[in-house]
Amino acid sequence: MMRRFIPIIVPLTVLAGCDREQWSPPPDPPFATSPGDYKANYEDNAPALSQGQSFFEAYNCSGCHGRGGGGMGPPLMDARWFYGSEPNDIFTTIAKGRPNGMPAFEGRIPAYQIWQLVAYVRSMSGLGSRNAAPGRQDHMRGEPPQNSKSTEPAYTQAPGPDVVVEPHFLEVPK
Repeated sequence: MMRRFIPIIVPLTVLAGCDREQWSPPPDPPFATSPGDYKANYEDNAPALSQGQSFFEAYNCSGCHGRGGGGMGPPLMDARWFYGSEPNDIFTTIAKGRPNGMPAFEGRIPAYQIWQLVAYVRSMSGLGSRNAAPGRQDHMRGEPPQNSKSTEPAYTQAPGPDVVVEPHFLEVPK
């Protein structure tokens, strides 16, 4: 009797163990300057770091900071931080802005998203936790796997009458 249920129970057990880490933003007030347990909620949390990475691109931070290497804005991958490298310092910089270029995002971005940006920015310079890392950036995404590509030829139109297509034969060594 039990043998009938084994083919059903084993795959269900395997599938139940394949859950990814779940994350939801902590219930902060909209512009709380304290992140609660910053390390656990953001710095040691890979989904929060990945979300911070997405926000970094979505809010065009890379437009000024050049994907972290600097540009019109200062680099974020070095050890020199003009206004401090502690999480609260970075939060203040993003929320309140800085003179000569850094806009204030308070009122436009919820606090938990700013904390996600803080965690990601710190991870870029090596100040973040070594226990978590953001995912690969979208611009680094590779080609889709071979088995998910179309098997149809990529012709947009049939060759014209002036194109001669000759068959190629495999030569067999003698």
